[in-house]
Amino acid sequence: MLKSRKELDAELGGAARAWLDEALAEAAHDAARTTAASGTPHPEASPYVSPPWELRYAAAGRHCGQENADSVRSLLLVEARAPLSSVTRLYEQGAAAERRAVLLTLHRLDLGDTALPLVEDALRANDTRLVAAAVGPYAADHLDPHAWRHAVLKCLFTGVPVAAVARLDDRARGDSELARMLGDFADERTAAGRAVPEDLRTVLALTALTAPADGGAHRATPTAAPAAPAPTEES
Repeated sequence: MLKSRKELDAELGGAARAWLDEALAEAAHDAARTTAASGTPHPEASPYVSPPWELRYAAAGRHCGQENADSVRSLLLVEARAPLSSVTRLYEQGAAAERRAVLLTLHRLDLGDTALPLVEDALRANDTRLVAAAVGPYAADHLDPHAWRHAVLKCLFTGVPVAAVARLDDRARGDSELARMLGDFADERTAAGRAVPEDLRTVLALTALTAPADGGAHRATPTAAPAAPAPTEES
């Protein structure tokens, strides 16, 4: 979970707090400068020139501790009102931890759906930290139904807890196509003699819920996931 500035100030030592103050001031200065130069709050900067705060972004873990790096990087992105060019550069050139911080912050930036390629890239990765970060609020708001369903399956396939999927209840509810895909996945696991993840049953149960006119929810007849195969003498 990302920490607030107040929480960071309470945890960081004096040198780290001073470094963070300077880093955020640089980010705010860059945001104000680009706004004044263009008259718009989110001008698109050159993809070849990195403002000073981006160098701070990479160094966050070294100065504030790895346990605080995601939160510090997120604050920098928000303070800088990072445009797509900066977000893309930091993602493409960064290590996995720097990419994760970008993904965790996308929903706090005014980017519309323009950053979807970064989410799609993370969902193609086998790094479960990136997959978990990619299925946050930004993905919930902007992934189309087909891509979102495959993101859920990616979580099940890689072992990322579905609790990481933002707005899972809303988007899975009544989704018969997702239910079909889950059933197929469960069939494949069972045929291969592998256990069906409990998270699959959780999502499958959500697909059986529909939202009536009164805003509540009632359960439709669910499609059951296949049971695990009975053990044989060979097993």
